[in-house]
Amino acid sequence: YDATYSRNYRIFAIDEHIDRFFNSARLLEITLPCDKAELKRLLNELVGKMDTGNNFVYFQATRGGDAVRNHTFPPGRPANLWVNIYPKEILDVYQKVRLITMEDTRFLHCNIKTLNLIPAVMASQRAKEAGCFEAVFHRAGRVTECAHSNVHILKNNTLITAPTDNLILPGIARRHILQACEKLGIPVEERPFTLAELFDADEVLVSSAGALCLSAEEADKQPVGGKAPDLLKRLQDTLLHEFLSATK
Repeated sequence: YDATYSRNYRIFAIDEHIDRFFNSARLLEITLPCDKAELKRLLNELVGKMDTGNNFVYFQATRGGDAVRNHTFPPGRPANLWVNIYPKEILDVYQKVRLITMEDTRFLHCNIKTLNLIPAVMASQRAKEAGCFEAVFHRAGRVTECAHSNVHILKNNTLITAPTDNLILPGIARRHILQACEKLGIPVEERPFTLAELFDADEVLVSSAGALCLSAEEADKQPVGGKAPDLLKRLQDTLLHEFLSATK
């Protein structure tokens, strides 16, 4: 599956989300019932039928529904495509959020955006019960990503983000943060970082389609970030301007 947002009936980064959707399907050997151009036309057409132009745009494909239940899948059978669109605004990029950390017990194909979300669902519930926005996953102290976001840190005027290996989803918002850093001359290190580095970071950032670049003020009830507000705002301003310009 994949998801993004529309504003003024314009879907943000639609080509990038469709590319990732098709890549996930390829890695799972799912035969999609349309090509990229057809899916793009369909999504734009459906958004155009909404009463408001500001929406959450979700699309998924599944082999289930019209085949006999089995652990193996029928080769070549086109998947069923489902689209869900409903009115929703992106989050206020300047709000502060609170986080919790949890051991990452998910499978080892996190780079594929699939519906295997039980660990993420349970982590999101734990975060909600703790009054937090997100749960930060880690494997033996190495930070991977959040339950439904990517996580990054700013340290010494440098953005540090986990590499796009099989332990994280290569987020579209993450890609746009890296592009913004290049534009602003902010150095980037794509490397593993630890929980200790996160708690010692100048800023802790969370990014997703609906949360372009939020910053955290607390993790596990400990204060985090707040040490590079000017750099953070430059980055947030750039990302918000890009979103507003692309969807005006």
